[in-house]
Amino acid sequence: MSRTRGSNAIGTTEHIISGANGWVLLMIVLPVLVFAIVLIATPGSPVKLIAGGVLLGVMLFCCKGFFTLEPNQAAVMVFFGKYAGTVCESGFFWVNPFYSRTRVSLRINNWNTPVLKVNDERGSPIEIAAVVAWRVHNTARAVFDVESTLNYLQIQSESAVRQVASSHAYDVVEVMDTKERKKSLRTDLDAIAGLLRESIQQHVEVAGIVIEEAKIAHLAYAPEIANAMLRRQQAEAVVMARQKLVDGAVGMVEGALKNLEEKNIVSLTSDQRAVLVNNMMTVLLSENGAQPVIQMAQSTQ
Repeated sequence: MSRTRGSNAIGTTEHIISGANGWVLLMIVLPVLVFAIVLIATPGSPVKLIAGGVLLGVMLFCCKGFFTLEPNQAAVMVFFGKYAGTVCESGFFWVNPFYSRTRVSLRINNWNTPVLKVNDERGSPIEIAAVVAWRVHNTARAVFDVESTLNYLQIQSESAVRQVASSHAYDVVEVMDTKERKKSLRTDLDAIAGLLRESIQQHVEVAGIVIEEAKIAHLAYAPEIANAMLRRQQAEAVVMARQKLVDGAVGMVEGALKNLEEKNIVSLTSDQRAVLVNNMMTVLLSENGAQPVIQMAQSTQ
């Protein structure tokens, strides 16, 4: 009994088969094996000895068909160079002794890509590495369509990491025309992880591999520009902080002038308003604790 599990990708189609119950076959083979030994051990005619020897050889050859599978393991069967099917169930089984078996692990594995040096979308050299969680999904493709599943995954995952890194900027980039922010490698980790997983999956589909997860494990500017980029980030942080300070100070000054006028505390001319605004902005934005003399009004004679 067998069933076929197909895929849209071009490659060998996997056939799932079931081996015979090994315990039942063992209960049949053991008595016959004992009987053959008895025929050889007891005195008798040459025909009896030949029959016992032939029967013993056949039974020993049948024992070659016994095998066990642990959970999340599979055995690919090949019959004289032809793919016969894959046994995926765990347990003790018996199959045709002429089958040659190749065991394939279906468990999840991790692969850490080496640190790669890539130019990001803006041409800045960066260092990037990823961790990939993968498992074999199609045993026929993993055995027959690629020479080495792990080696194929390693090379293709590095290619996918380079592709994703070169198509995105390291840091945030705003599109001036649409006022939208493009995804960056540093800030949009979840989105980049999804793109990375899809890209690697496309590269390794032919090998019967499923990518469970792919995330960036290392991300940094290349050493030759790291200091310059650090100074740039510090400058951007200072500018953003100053902008927030100015916005807050303007709001405070505006509120103060509005309250003074609404409550009729003092009447200010345009020159006095300018002096007051200048002094308040100096106090609010100064880093050295400036203490100017604020002149609210002048006496007239």
